[in-house]
Amino acid sequence: MNQPVLPVFYKNPGLAAVFSFFYMGIGQIYNGQIYKGIAFLIAYSISWLLMNLWIGYLTTPILWFYGIYDAYKSAEKINVDIARRAGDRSGVN
Repeated sequence: MNQPVLPVFYKNPGLAAVFSFFYMGIGQIYNGQIYKGIAFLIAYSISWLLMNLWIGYLTTPILWFYGIYDAYKSAEKINVDIARRAGDRSGVN
């Protein structure tokens, strides 16, 4: 029996990175990693508040760059997983 093929929605790594560039954690949320995105939002907010203690001037940019990188790489990994599953459904390995 033929099962209906559901549409596959790939993530755009560049768009995920741009979302995280403008607001930390939104790229992860775009990727469907809700809890990870919320964790980034909270960590970035705490890091921003730590600027009053000067340590935030070190942690905030590091966290910001890592969030952008993570959003991009996570989207790429999600796309590979989606493509692998789509290949398994079609019988092609």
